[in-house]
Amino acid sequence: MPPTHDVLPAGHDFAAYARTHWPRLVATARLLTDDPGAAEELVRTTLVRMCARWRRVPHDDVDFHVLRCLLRGYLRPWRRGRRTARRRAVLVLRIREGLADAEIAQVLGCSPGTVRARARHGLRAAGPDSGTATEQLREAYARAVGELVPSQAPLDDLQAQGRARGRRRIAVASAACAALLTPVALLCIDRLESGGTRAGASDAGARAGSATSPVRVVALGERVTIGPGLQVWLSADDGHWSAPVAAAGGGVHHALDEPGVSMRVDTVRQGFFLSGLFRGLHGDPSRVEVRTRGGSLTAKVIVLAGSPGWGLWYTSAPLPVKDMNLSMGTGGLSVTVYDASGKAVAGSKSTRGRT
Repeated sequence: MPPTHDVLPAGHDFAAYARTHWPRLVATARLLTDDPGAAEELVRTTLVRMCARWRRVPHDDVDFHVLRCLLRGYLRPWRRGRRTARRRAVLVLRIREGLADAEIAQVLGCSPGTVRARARHGLRAAGPDSGTATEQLREAYARAVGELVPSQAPLDDLQAQGRARGRRRIAVASAACAALLTPVALLCIDRLESGGTRAGASDAGARAGSATSPVRVVALGERVTIGPGLQVWLSADDGHWSAPVAAAGGGVHHALDEPGVSMRVDTVRQGFFLSGLFRGLHGDPSRVEVRTRGGSLTAKVIVLAGSPGWGLWYTSAPLPVKDMNLSMGTGGLSVTVYDASGKAVAGSKSTRGRT
């Protein structure tokens, strides 16, 4: 049976939450880290981070945010063996915490299909029969938690470090704002001193330099709304879509180090919406261009930090039926990825679609 979550005392009080939930969080961390000392340190770090931003945590969704912070803290140090760590996290959340696959997907920032695949691989490693493996893991988890010596939450330490972390966050934000506002103040002074002629030239240069880039860098699991009812996000090893109706034959993924582009077509209220993955680049893309019989358009792009060489592209607006020209197999639709030098480095022609 999954553990019974304690009821949060009245009020949105961090100390009450930490005191009540400390034993359960340590038990979950113990199953993740397989080390009692590391488990307490993981929970301590998690609660310090949560204390620093406690006022911004929704009152009715505290457990989700704390658990997500705990899992991110557990997965962050992993480089090699990250896949194994994610499988362990899925099994602990499913068997110990009793979460559904959709809830686990929200916590880990991936799709329910990825959760099921990781659980399947994890259970296969634990035993030849998935049902037997599940029961064995449930018993092993119960024994490991039963061996824990109850401890009390170090509230004074958690709150002191949390406040210090919160002050540092405010100081960094203030410094960033000051850095952004200083050039604006200098520009205003320059305009006052130099008159309208140079001010007009500065305005023209500012407009030219502020053109919106089609490339956006996102964090792992950060959901981006790209169209009516459509969301996309990137995990460490794949791109994911959430759409009102699943696209048939779209978004076929390949190894990310093989040059190429995948494409999917989603039907939305205003027409069709195109998106897909590109892969196999050396460095960052400069643009992704989609060509139809009606002309060309520049797609928007989301990538992870660090120039991983792959990412997700999508059209900036739905395409009407009259401009879509989904005459597949006759050269009506293609996607090309260009690198920073303007060279075409990957391309694909669609051969399947959905109307």
